[in-house]
Amino acid sequence: MTNNSMVSRVENDRVLVLERIFDAPRDLVFKMFKEAEHLKHWWGPRGWEIPICNVDFQPGGFWHYCMKCVDQNLGEFYGMESWGKAVYKEIVEPEKIIYTDYFSDAEGNTNESMPSTEVTLEFIDLGGKTKLINRGEYVSAEALKTVMDMGMLQGITETWDRLEERLNVSK
Repeated sequence: MTNNSMVSRVENDRVLVLERIFDAPRDLVFKMFKEAEHLKHWWGPRGWEIPICNVDFQPGGFWHYCMKCVDQNLGEFYGMESWGKAVYKEIVEPEKIIYTDYFSDAEGNTNESMPSTEVTLEFIDLGGKTKLINRGEYVSAEALKTVMDMGMLQGITETWDRLEERLNVSK
């Protein structure tokens, strides 16, 4: 696996596994997922910003955010807002974060018509570099297909590219 390439695979028809090596120490990569100050600079695909980002980083706490499309070149998406909410289940700093990821509204109410995801992030120390493994488990193969059809893989690729850029300026 080369540095800037993401590897993806599907397990059991409903678990999407993504892996990528970042050229940054594990503590720094972990910090990028922990602090709103960092998240709002890199989370989301290109052309999207995070105008609202509230993080209560502890088990039982949550991360509630708004992604807004600010790139006119993205056509029908321009001006669109997409709200998300993560509820943290387990945090082992700087090794692992487990949370449930939901689509939500501005008040933080979860959107039950959209699939939620059980996400496990693993941060593996490679001596100055970090291997990030993201396991997203969906309730069904259909739920996974729904988010894949929405362009989620491209969105995550762009998001992790932006993370790499943020890491480079934060080192």
